[in-house]
Amino acid sequence: MSLVNLNFESQYLNGNTEISIVLPDKPQEVQANSFYSSGNKYKVLWLLHGGYGDHSDWVRKSMIEVYASELNLIVVMPSALNSFYSNWPKTMMGYNMYDFITEELMPLVYNWFPASSKREDNFIAGLSMGGFGTVKFAVNYPEKFAAAAVLSAAPINIAGLPGALDSPIFHNLIDNIGGTDKFIKSADNTWAGIIETAKTKSLPALYFSCGTDDFLYKDTYLPFKEYAKANGIKIQFEEIASYGHEWRFWDIAIQKALRFFGFEIAENI
Repeated sequence: MSLVNLNFESQYLNGNTEISIVLPDKPQEVQANSFYSSGNKYKVLWLLHGGYGDHSDWVRKSMIEVYASELNLIVVMPSALNSFYSNWPKTMMGYNMYDFITEELMPLVYNWFPASSKREDNFIAGLSMGGFGTVKFAVNYPEKFAAAAVLSAAPINIAGLPGALDSPIFHNLIDNIGGTDKFIKSADNTWAGIIETAKTKSLPALYFSCGTDDFLYKDTYLPFKEYAKANGIKIQFEEIASYGHEWRFWDIAIQKALRFFGFEIAENI
């Protein structure tokens, strides 16, 4: 595969940022001029990293490049710091990751690379923090993605999770948005948002997966699974026994997610 590491100044992040993009390779038997001037547009996977990570995580710690090569799939991996893929207008000079993805990164990829912008050709997935981001984009921009895969994450009922408001992660996120009342009405509240979106729009096909030894399994994943079923939200859930919050699980889960998206990937698990 071809791997592009692109560093550029972002309007929405107010500074330089770096993304990694896996692009389809030219087959050896095809002439270069013919391949690169074909005008072909490829399907795209927007792949989000977890907390404490960056654009290089998926390439370094999984076999996503191999899977993408087999599928002629473009994979776009941004860097998001620990933003939870939210806007942080009061942080530094402003770090608006939520808007960056849809208003800057997606136009960049669609216009600078041979990437299809059609809904049916776009997929989004992420692990942990990136899973929370995946839900947020799938719920608030359902028209952009055919399917979404949420790995080791799920929407959280802030009011119903003991100690959630005391967690530095959620306390900072809620404070950034302007308090609990504003959070409840915001794009970040996907616990309520997924129900509201399902009433009026067609959600992407949804896949949620978690290891049974993951620390999020009992208090986050299972409550959302029951909530989704009780509210008639069509989601494919899958648990994998004996795996925790770890890359061995995420490499397995992304293969399963690709199959859920409709790609024919070799069965090796």
